[in-house]
Amino acid sequence: MNDTDTIESWNRQRERAEALMHAGGGRPGLPASGALAGKTGLQIMQGLLSGELPYPYMAQTMDVALIEIGPGHAIFQGTPQLKHYNPMGVVHGGWFATLLDSALGCVVQSMLPAGKAYTTAELKINIVRPLTDKTPLVRAEATIVHSGGRMATAEGRLTGSDGKLYAHGSTTCFLLDHA
Repeated sequence: MNDTDTIESWNRQRERAEALMHAGGGRPGLPASGALAGKTGLQIMQGLLSGELPYPYMAQTMDVALIEIGPGHAIFQGTPQLKHYNPMGVVHGGWFATLLDSALGCVVQSMLPAGKAYTTAELKINIVRPLTDKTPLVRAEATIVHSGGRMATAEGRLTGSDGKLYAHGSTTCFLLDHA
């Protein structure tokens, strides 16, 4: 697949994900009290995609979107824009970190049983090349490495529609009882 085909395919996938989310009533916000009770982590993530649960406000602010979620696998997509630039004229490292952290955290979430939550203990990213708005789309794909009773680890890669690797990273998360 060439870059144009990849961009078209990725845009169609995002449009389908957003259409499904909005058809289910999806909007930015916080879940109502008790809305997560009894749900596994994967059910919560699927609830975001279906629009049953609100998605984080930050998704709009940072222009990132959940595209796909499954047990131990997550894909987020983002559009690098001028509003994400640092003073050096390239996308700020925090935007890379946000996109990777979203995929890494959600892949951990996808493995949790009902009544469990997670919090990030460590996030490590390696940016291997700069991003500008000339790269129209990037994806963070994460997979679970380990999901135990107290800790979980995951790794991910941020790639462009041009097929290039822009960053890679990992997370370690504490698992805890959901309050």
